[in-house]
Amino acid sequence: MKTVAIVGSQWGDEGKGKVIDFLATQADVVIRAQGGNNAGHTIVVDGKKFALRLIPSGILNPNTINVIGNGIVFDPKGFFEELEMLQSNGIDTKNIKISDRAHIIFPYHKELDGLAEEARGDNKIGTTKRGIGPCYMDKTERSGIRICDLMDKDVFAKKLKGQVEAKNKLVKGVYDKEEDMFNFDEIYSEFMAYAEKLRPFVADTTVIVYDAIKAGKKVLFEGAQGTLLDLDLGTYPYVTSSHPTSGGFAVGAGIGPNMIKDVVGIVKAYTTRVGEGPFVTEQLNEIGDQIRIKGHEFGTVTGRSRRCGWFDAVVVKYAARTNGLTSIAFMLLDVLTGFEEIQICTAYKCGDEILENFPASLEQLAKCEPVYETMPGWTEDITKVEKYEDLPENAKKYITRIEELIGVNVDLVSVGPNRAQTIIRKNVFDN
Repeated sequence: MKTVAIVGSQWGDEGKGKVIDFLATQADVVIRAQGGNNAGHTIVVDGKKFALRLIPSGILNPNTINVIGNGIVFDPKGFFEELEMLQSNGIDTKNIKISDRAHIIFPYHKELDGLAEEARGDNKIGTTKRGIGPCYMDKTERSGIRICDLMDKDVFAKKLKGQVEAKNKLVKGVYDKEEDMFNFDEIYSEFMAYAEKLRPFVADTTVIVYDAIKAGKKVLFEGAQGTLLDLDLGTYPYVTSSHPTSGGFAVGAGIGPNMIKDVVGIVKAYTTRVGEGPFVTEQLNEIGDQIRIKGHEFGTVTGRSRRCGWFDAVVVKYAARTNGLTSIAFMLLDVLTGFEEIQICTAYKCGDEILENFPASLEQLAKCEPVYETMPGWTEDITKVEKYEDLPENAKKYITRIEELIGVNVDLVSVGPNRAQTIIRKNVFDN
C-alpha cells in the first residue's frame, strides 16, 4: 500500500501546500478530506504563487486525480472562483472529482457565521466567516444539503425551502432581525446554475479512492489546518469545525483507517498561530517580529498577521502521538538563519508543576511558562543547499535535537518556498 497522509502538526500554516505539491508529482490521487475554503495553501512553482483554498494541491500536476472528499463542506461560488484562477493560468482542471456526499455551504451559512461571531463580543473565536461552522452544524443536526441533493432539482427545492424558512426564523428569534434575510428564489436560482456546472465533476469519490488504493496507486491525503485546530483534540473552543488529523482523513475520504499507511507531520522550524487562545512560546518582541517578516507570516485566506514564537516540542509531541506520525517534514528552516541562539520549548512550567504533555484546559495552558533549551544558531545562507550533509552543523544539530524530543525522524527539510528548495533524506512514498 502506497498511501501517505499529510498532517499539520501545530496550529496550521506549517507549509503543507508545498509538501503536498512536492509529493503530488509522484502521486496518482490527492484527496482533500476535511474543512472548506476557510484554510489556504500557498504553492510556489517556478517563482509563481498559487493560493489554493478548496481544490487539492495536486491540481498543478496534470496527471494527478484531485478528490474533494465527503468530509469537505463545499462552497460552489468559491470553487468556481478558484477554478477560474487556475484555468486563467493555464492549469488543466479536468481531473477534479467532487464527492456526491459533501455538504454544501449556502449564503445563510455565511451570514449566520458573521452574526454568531459578532454576538460573542469579547469571546470571539476568530472565524473566517465563510460559513464553515454553520454548515457543519447543519450536517451534525442532520438538516444539511449535500451535493447529491443539488443534483436533483425537486429534492433540492424541497430541502432548501425548509432550510430557508428555518434560518429566517432563527435570525429573527435569536438575532432580532425584523425582516427575512434569505430569499428562497434567489438562492435556488443561483445554486441550480451551479448544479449544471458542477455535474461533470461529481462522483462517488469513496469508490475512486478505494479502487486506487487497492490497485497499488500512490494516494496522498491532503490535510488542511493543523492538529491543534481539531474539534476534539485542539485548543477548544479556538478550533475549526472538523478533524484535521489522520483519523479525520479516513472518515472524510470514506475509507478505513488501515488504508492510510504513513502519516507525515508538517512542522515549522518555529511556531505560529492565528486568532485567539493561549500560546506558550509566543514572542511579543523583536524576535517575533523578525520571524514574522522573514517567514512572511500572513494568512493565505485572511491576510491576518500570524503570532510567532519559538519551537514548541510539547505541541509537536502531542501531534505525533494523536496522529501516529511516521515521519516529519521540517519547514521554513531558512527563516531561522541569522539568530545567534535558538530556543526550543521542551516542557511547560505551571506553578510548581512541570508538564511534559499538552493539557486540555486552556485555563491551565494560559498559566504555563515555557521551559527552554538553548541551541546555537547559524548565519550561513541555506536556501541553495541541496544535500542534508551540506547544511551548517548547527542547523543539523537543531534538527537532530528535534528528532530526539519528538521521537520521529525528519525525512524532508524545506530551505525555501520553491518546490526545488527541498532536501530529501528519505522518500516518504518508499517508506
